[in-house]
Amino acid sequence: MNGEGLLKSAGLVARYDKKEALKLASDLTEYLETKGIEVRPEDTLRGKIDAKAKFIPLERMKADFIITIGGDGTILRTCLAAPNPQPPILAINMSVRGFLTAVEPKHAFRAVASLLEGEYRIESCMKLATTAKGLKFPDALNEALILADEPSKLLHARILKDKKPVLNCQADGLIVSTQTGSTGYSLSTGGPVLDPSLNALILTAICPLSTFHPIVFPADSRITIEVSKPTKLLVVIDGHHKQRLSSKLPTLSMTHSKQVTAFIRFGEDFYYRLRSRLLFKGIG
Repeated sequence: MNGEGLLKSAGLVARYDKKEALKLASDLTEYLETKGIEVRPEDTLRGKIDAKAKFIPLERMKADFIITIGGDGTILRTCLAAPNPQPPILAINMSVRGFLTAVEPKHAFRAVASLLEGEYRIESCMKLATTAKGLKFPDALNEALILADEPSKLLHARILKDKKPVLNCQADGLIVSTQTGSTGYSLSTGGPVLDPSLNALILTAICPLSTFHPIVFPADSRITIEVSKPTKLLVVIDGHHKQRLSSKLPTLSMTHSKQVTAFIRFGEDFYYRLRSRLLFKGIG
């Protein structure tokens, strides 16, 4: 993709519990400004990085692209809060795994240079829309997690697809994930890994009372979860947004969102990241 000369502004999000991340954020800000790019760091970085740029809340971070310096958690936090349509994300890894990230810190400046020269590609990822009786949750890049709002309480739920019953389930919790989220929490509960080109929703159960095999639904399905008990639930979107739900029959509905998350990518592909960072490390 050739975008040379088209990029004028950059958002900047970094984890602020690592000195290395803050140092890289300061250095990249200086580098981008020498290239004529207006840098807009997240306001949580004010006083933590050496920059004279205008700091703004993530919710107002409108830019041509956003650089994240951290791991998958930093990416998910950015995707939850950044305004729609969301700018493409260049994710620099500053964590142990960072499966969704594009480059390691030592390659950060080379990656930014390639981006500014238009030498990159865009990977678009579907997001999950979740509602509950008129209440709309933030769109999820990875997953929506449904739990009882009390410790040690089983979730008694009925699952429907497009208003047709699928099954009843008793478990500690339920996860509905996207194909991007298939390598996250869903995977740790026994869910399959989906190729990113396959738009789909995955339903997995956490510690089910009886045998429960994960189910993969088409992305345009509407998955409904009716909880007969308990009446108080905790809904967690991408590990960051938490909201309590209380009703006589709590009901949640999930389907694909109209919004997407776009990642800036270079040479490596999904299976390279899978081999080197997650499932098959040391093979191939």
